[in-house]
Amino acid sequence: MVNSHPSRRAVLSAALASPVLATLPARAQGTWSPNRPVRLIVGFTPAGTTDIAARLLVEPLSQRLGQQVVIENRPGAGGNVGADVVAKADPDGHTILMQTISSGAINYQLYAPRMPYKPEDFAGISLVTRVPNAIFVNPNVPANTLAELVALVKANPGKMNIGSSGVGTSLHMTGELLKLAAGLDLTHVPFRGAGPMLQEMIAGRIEVGVDNLPSVINHLREGRLRPLAVTTATRSPQLPDVPTTAEAGQPAVEATAWFGLVGPARMPRPAIQRINTEVEAILNEPAMWARFAELGGMRADLVPGGGSTPETFDTFMRNEIAKWSDAVRRSGATVEGS
Repeated sequence: MVNSHPSRRAVLSAALASPVLATLPARAQGTWSPNRPVRLIVGFTPAGTTDIAARLLVEPLSQRLGQQVVIENRPGAGGNVGADVVAKADPDGHTILMQTISSGAINYQLYAPRMPYKPEDFAGISLVTRVPNAIFVNPNVPANTLAELVALVKANPGKMNIGSSGVGTSLHMTGELLKLAAGLDLTHVPFRGAGPMLQEMIAGRIEVGVDNLPSVINHLREGRLRPLAVTTATRSPQLPDVPTTAEAGQPAVEATAWFGLVGPARMPRPAIQRINTEVEAILNEPAMWARFAELGGMRADLVPGGGSTPETFDTFMRNEIAKWSDAVRRSGATVEGS
C-alpha cells in the first residue's frame, strides 16, 4: 500500500511534480520483465528523504517496467525493519529496497551483534542520489551559528536535546560526531522518521536537529527552522548562505547520506540489470534530475560521466560499511546509549 502523510502533502506533491512522469515510455529491455507489481520497501515513515526519493522514482519506473511499482513503508530500527523484509524476500526481482547509509552501512556496527541481516544478503542495483545533512535549531534557540550553538550547549550541559529520524541513521551519527568533536553533552532523541522529528522541532520540544536536506529544506527556506551548517565538503547550491561544518569550525563533522536500490542477494542477474538500466535512464532525464537537485540531491558519480552500475554500487557499499564501522567505534555510540 502506498502511504502518504497529510501534514507533508505539499512536500510530496512538489517532489512528484515532474514533467517527465507523463512522457517516459515503457520499454522492454533485457531478458527479464516483472509479471506482477514490484514492491519497493522504504524503511522509514512517509515524507522523509528516503520516502521522497522512492516516490520520485515509482511512476516512471512503473511505466518503464510495464508493472506498477508500489511503495511499502516499513519503519523501525534505523531502517533495519524494512531492510530485513527485503533480505528475506523471495529473490525473484519483485521485492526491492531503497537502501540507505543507515541500514546499509552504519547499523552493522551500531546494532552489532543483533543485526537481523548481513551485507551479503543484498545485491546492489543502482545508487540513486547523495544528499547533505543539515544541522539546525528551533528559531527560539539563541544561536545563529554553529559556534554559538556549541557555546550554548556547553553552558547548559545535559539540558538540550538533539533529534534525528532514528538510531543508526546518518543523522544520528552526525549528531554523535558533533558531540565528540565539540565535547558536547546533548541528549539524542530518536524518532521513527524525519516527519515526526520535524514536527516536534517546529513545536519547540526539541532544540537541535539533524536531517537530510530534501526533507527539511522547505522548513529552512521558510524560516520555521534555522540552519546552522551543512555536513558536506562544499556548500549546497540550494542553501548557498549556509556554511559547511568545516567553515563553521567543526571539520570532523562531515557526512553525506546516500540512497540506492538493492534486492535480495540471489536476485536474478537479468532483473538486476534491467532495473539498473531503467533507473539510470530515469535519472539521466534533465527534468527528473532537476527535481532531485531542487531538493538538495547530488548525482551518483561511481562511473565516468555519472551514474552507477550494480558492481560499482556493491563496491561503494562495502567501502561505506568499513568507513562507518570505524566512525561508530570512535564515537562510542550504541543503540542503548543513543
